[in-house]
Amino acid sequence: MPGAQSAVTDANRSAGVREWLADRAHAIRCSVTRVPFAELDAWGFDAGTGNLVHDSGRFFAVAGIRVEDDSGLRAAQPILNQPEIGILGLLTRETDGVRRYLVQAKMEPGNINTLQLAPTVQATRSNYTRVHGGRKTRYLEHFRGAGRGRPVVDVLQSEQGSWFLRKRNRNIVVEAAGDIPDHPDFRWMTRAEIDELLVLDNVVGMDIRTVLSCLPPDAGHGAPRDEFTDALRRSHDRAAALFGRAEVLSWFTEARSACDWRVAAVPLKDVPGWTAGPDELAADGGGPFRVIGARVTAGSREVASWSQPLLEPLGIGMSAFLARPIGGALHLLARARPQAGLPDLVEIGPTVQLPADGEPGRTAPFAAEASTEDPARLRFDTVLSEEGGRFFHARTRYRVIDVGADFPLDVPPDFRWVTVRQLMDLVEHKHYLNIEARTLLACVHSLR
Repeated sequence: MPGAQSAVTDANRSAGVREWLADRAHAIRCSVTRVPFAELDAWGFDAGTGNLVHDSGRFFAVAGIRVEDDSGLRAAQPILNQPEIGILGLLTRETDGVRRYLVQAKMEPGNINTLQLAPTVQATRSNYTRVHGGRKTRYLEHFRGAGRGRPVVDVLQSEQGSWFLRKRNRNIVVEAAGDIPDHPDFRWMTRAEIDELLVLDNVVGMDIRTVLSCLPPDAGHGAPRDEFTDALRRSHDRAAALFGRAEVLSWFTEARSACDWRVAAVPLKDVPGWTAGPDELAADGGGPFRVIGARVTAGSREVASWSQPLLEPLGIGMSAFLARPIGGALHLLARARPQAGLPDLVEIGPTVQLPADGEPGRTAPFAAEASTEDPARLRFDTVLSEEGGRFFHARTRYRVIDVGADFPLDVPPDFRWVTVRQLMDLVEHKHYLNIEARTLLACVHSLR
């Protein structure tokens, strides 16, 4: 069927992985309970700024931002301010001619199903320097210091520009050196096994998706199944692109230069239209998200229990790439998109990126095409979770839509047709592809 989400046809390939995930979910004793802000240990609202902060001054804070452009105020909202650079590290090795990656079954308090696949190390600086006084981060030594293995990928990448203020993580893949001790919460997996799990809702977590997007897909999976997958393979040829590298970079630089947004961090108490009550920080009259408090117990984590704020989106977002062949090679329609929380304001995102509340932006360009339910058009269509350490039940429907060769080539100036190879080249640089585009790039890599 041409609209199948995944070309991985061996349904039994990841059966053992799914059994392992179910076993770890049963073994990990955890609970997440919503509590009033007053019951958060070591958290409170600062008397001067109104910001929701940790007593240590570390981890993160719920603060505010103000966004202006040449016409005046555009927006003001709460935002998570986490200036530390965390580590998203993935160990890899080749044994008996097979490349594998050490993945983790990780519990996060905001995960809708508690436990999802994560990279080998997923830790903020506050966590891996043990501000919490808990256990050491397992396998951290492979990603820091002179004794680590050979780096395969090492790049700073941004996170959600609507919810984080200039948040970045180090995405790093390291060739394992020496013996790696086993642990029941970790498992060596092939890329094909991970790819098969990508088509399941809320299994492959955001942090491993962004790291995988920085790696090329596995090579050699037999003959293409159809015209789409044949065009996808041709999309890896640099010579097949409609626009050259310099043209794409110039388009992107022009978009960044033209953005007149000015973003300033402000005290939370100075954000109009938002009220902090005993149980939640929410927009007056409703809004795209709220901030709540949670108490967590988790025997598998470095600390067995803690409490923290979580940002809860009020709905499921959607991010989609429209795809069509051009000259026989698949091209994806990318958009240079400003978001107030991004380090450089503008990054390259998918064709359509709709907020979690589902209402603003439904009239965005190409939203109708991205919302299709035609199975012949849907090449990928899965609900995936965003980062569960800061967001509560945050989910996005990720889609790749085959719009066919008759779809117009002419698009608005903030859009550009690019090949998969061009996205792969761009993701080697910091702050070029946003987190939604990187997730979709990992999803495209899973198609065969």
